[in-house]
Amino acid sequence: MSAPDVLNLPRLPRDAEGPVFAEPWQAQAFALTLKLHEGGAFTWTEWADALSTELKRDPEDDGSRYYEHWVAALEGLVTGRKLAATDELISRKAAWKNAYLHTPHGRPVEL
Repeated sequence: MSAPDVLNLPRLPRDAEGPVFAEPWQAQAFALTLKLHEGGAFTWTEWADALSTELKRDPEDDGSRYYEHWVAALEGLVTGRKLAATDELISRKAAWKNAYLHTPHGRPVEL
């Protein structure tokens, strides 16, 4: 599977024009995955296998948690290839959560 086959991924939320995102972080996770693939961090087959594994762990998901599974698959590949350590990811998530919780409504969240 090549990156252009992204529309063939199972349960990918989409419309007639392509993938749809309910939140900006979903689009960012999507773009980051494509960028890492383009940079040679993993093959598209490896990505599809990782995502498929994550989706199978939650057979009751109606698609509303799709991008949560997406991020879990991406984190697994990134840590498995030692592109980032697990503790670095945890720290970064905590920083973003803190920034989000302390950003006034309507303002962009920044670290």
